[in-house]
Amino acid sequence: MLPTVFKQMVGRELERRGWTKQTTDRTADLDTVMARRRDVIVQTVIDVGASNGSWSKRVMKYFPEANYLLVEAQEAAHGLALKEFKATHGNVDYALCAAGNRDGQIHFDADRPLGGAASETAFETNDTVIPMRAVDTLVRERDLRGPYLLKLDTHGFEVPILEGAGTVLSQAAMLIIEAYNFTICRGALRFHELCAYLEPRGFRCADIFDLMVRPLDQSFWQMDMVFLPSQHKIFQSNLYGS
Repeated sequence: MLPTVFKQMVGRELERRGWTKQTTDRTADLDTVMARRRDVIVQTVIDVGASNGSWSKRVMKYFPEANYLLVEAQEAAHGLALKEFKATHGNVDYALCAAGNRDGQIHFDADRPLGGAASETAFETNDTVIPMRAVDTLVRERDLRGPYLLKLDTHGFEVPILEGAGTVLSQAAMLIIEAYNFTICRGALRFHELCAYLEPRGFRCADIFDLMVRPLDQSFWQMDMVFLPSQHKIFQSNLYGS
């Protein structure tokens, strides 16, 4: 262990050279990220995997004038809460369906009210068939205008949803996507694969928050990733400091 005096000398030398270590934010959450991105303008928030609306309620503090579309596949678990949320907020609407790459139907495992998963093939247990709509369809039907914030909490079904949201992506100011370090189901992208998928579509990762480890072995399991358009001003510099 270095003596205190020596560490102070090293610190002063680093500061003199402009290499002072910046404080690392290890407790970033949704509110932290939203406060950092006051420069993002949003007219419509699309909350896919909305559950009872609690996520949209938190975001509403930062975009109070925006319209909100909450998309939730589990009607039995969350339909009443969404109805009540809409009744008390004039800028809120919701759709009880899965989001996907087309308008039709999809297999869904609704075993967990705060989980759930969609699949083109039937599940061995807890399988049900529910309506599925493309995000672009839902937005067009309601005449919701961009710029958009698109949030996905969809447990591995991200690619079909993004494929059904081409128009929204072309006008999106921010994406917030729950991403994983493991391939949790067939077709799911791990977090680095999600970055590779979105970069040619015009988005780069700007922030992460709510990191989680799994109880099985304390390995990194998931996080929420914030993507901004590649032309956003933060990507104009590759420098660490000023």
